[in-house]
Amino acid sequence: MMSTHQIDLTTANALTAAYKPEPTPAVATFLMCPPKLYDVDYVINPWMAGNVHASSRTRAAEQWQRLYEAVSTIADVQLIEPQPGSPDMVFTANAGLERNGTVAISSFFHPERQGEEPHFRRWFHEAGYKVLDTPRATPFEGEGDALFSTDGTRLWVGYGPRTVASSHHPLRKVWGIEVTSLHLIDPRFYHLDTCFAPLDGGYVMYFPEAFDRASLDKIEAFYPPEKRIIVAEADAICFACNAINVDRTIILNNIGSDLRHKLEARGFDIIEVTLTEFLKAGGAAKCLVMKLSRPAL
Repeated sequence: MMSTHQIDLTTANALTAAYKPEPTPAVATFLMCPPKLYDVDYVINPWMAGNVHASSRTRAAEQWQRLYEAVSTIADVQLIEPQPGSPDMVFTANAGLERNGTVAISSFFHPERQGEEPHFRRWFHEAGYKVLDTPRATPFEGEGDALFSTDGTRLWVGYGPRTVASSHHPLRKVWGIEVTSLHLIDPRFYHLDTCFAPLDGGYVMYFPEAFDRASLDKIEAFYPPEKRIIVAEADAICFACNAINVDRTIILNNIGSDLRHKLEARGFDIIEVTLTEFLKAGGAAKCLVMKLSRPAL
């Protein structure tokens, strides 16, 4: 006979299910690299032309610090130290692509950035991630060209100036996710994250002229009209699409009032951070962070 202090297993399971606490939402985590050694030392994209050694390291440090502080209000930030000979390490989005503890390390198209690869590879290995290398024969530039949809069901991957389409198939195999390839046709928007930004709530912000018609058809098939936020060229060339989004907060370079109104009308809180020194190298807010699914060990 069961005593008054005993509860049968079925009842206990029912009570446990009934009072199961809500899971604590995961805190967003980003990898950043201080711009201690940042400079425009060479020309590997149209934005760098005419800007070799034209960036102020002092102003860059001030702008990066403001971005770091803004990101730190909505996410955890991990840091990697810059290394001599790699002035573009500050653009950590290009280090690779990470999901569920596995990192596909980039294989940079330009030799000028290939020296970054061992530094990032070492950091991820020491931080406890599973590290996968990308073959040199199939250039791939990480989160610069590969962005997960916010619902996690799809990986959008750009190809064109710096990433080749043949690098997309291995990504599909690594994470078992649908991969949609988008062709970039404007050399100013050489990475996908310069012209395309999946946003919370199933929205997307993008600059249509950066894509060919077949790619636009793929975007429009996935995102209904009411979820598309079209960016005009004046904002696109200020890298408005190169935005950091966590929940309902968007951090980005300075934008026009019309785009700000569009985003705020959809419930987003906008934080603008001036990033002019990094635009000289062809990057802005999103280029300066790499999203991680968990903090480093």
